[in-house]
Amino acid sequence: MTKKRAVLLLQMGGPDSMDAVEPFLLNLFSDREIIKIGPAWLQPVIARFIVKRRARHVEENYRLIGGRSPLRKLTEEQAANLEKELGNDYRCFVAMRYWHPTTIEALAEIKKSVISDITAVSLYPHYSKATTGSSIKELKRVLAEAKVSFTVRYIDSFHNNPLYIEALQDRIREGLNQFHPLADVELLFSAHSLPVSFIEEGDPYLEQIQESVKQVMKSFDVPYHLSFQSKAGPVKWLEPSTDEMLKSLAESGTKNILVVPLSFVSDHIETLHEIDIEYAKKAWELGIARFERVPSLNSSPKFIRCLADLVRKSDG
Repeated sequence: MTKKRAVLLLQMGGPDSMDAVEPFLLNLFSDREIIKIGPAWLQPVIARFIVKRRARHVEENYRLIGGRSPLRKLTEEQAANLEKELGNDYRCFVAMRYWHPTTIEALAEIKKSVISDITAVSLYPHYSKATTGSSIKELKRVLAEAKVSFTVRYIDSFHNNPLYIEALQDRIREGLNQFHPLADVELLFSAHSLPVSFIEEGDPYLEQIQESVKQVMKSFDVPYHLSFQSKAGPVKWLEPSTDEMLKSLAESGTKNILVVPLSFVSDHIETLHEIDIEYAKKAWELGIARFERVPSLNSSPKFIRCLADLVRKSDG
């Protein structure tokens, strides 16, 4: 009988209740892979100070999208669909970097299932040490401490996988169909921002983002733009920011915008609140007539096929 293999989906995670917002933020701001605040020994103290100041505002944002992040539910749905796509030889698990189920909890489930062969798949399409790098580093740390013998393969990006590109193109076609056939629509790819210093140190994130946009646009003949959202802190971040881009487009007379959340494969606070509420309000204030967003890939059948394709190729 063939031994089962595990697929471990690595994702950021999000608070599953209002009470979880503050500890989730503390986990996030304590991670020096994503943000360095002062010397390492002082970061936990500074992180607590920042979280205390931000928690109420972030809690209100989560309240406006239902009081919790949908990220765990959506990722578990992706895992369930992927398991069906891969067939009986595989079991799929989920590990969240900053909330539950944690990496330790996920590995415990894999061990309990008597599986020792793991393919770890980062659900960040574009590699950055702040996202994929941090999740893989945490997985390796836990594996080393657990002293359990697992065989582990890593899939750390899929920015140019044909099925990923096609899944994005399908979403965009669906989005464009919401507009009148004669409407002049412009696409706005909005990716999570990153400190410029990361790129200067060799992080391939920006190059991979640009390559994804280039591949996606081979199927469309409409104006398009790339901007970056969700920056935090006083350091220099990738530009232009999405809010600056909206202002620029409005000033140039753009009236119809379709936003494509490029670096997110599941809807969460940065699509449901930052884009759908904050940027939509700004667009209205700027005089943009219609502002729409394509859904994240979530459990798009083509995206699930993309993940299955990555796993099968990795497993040989």
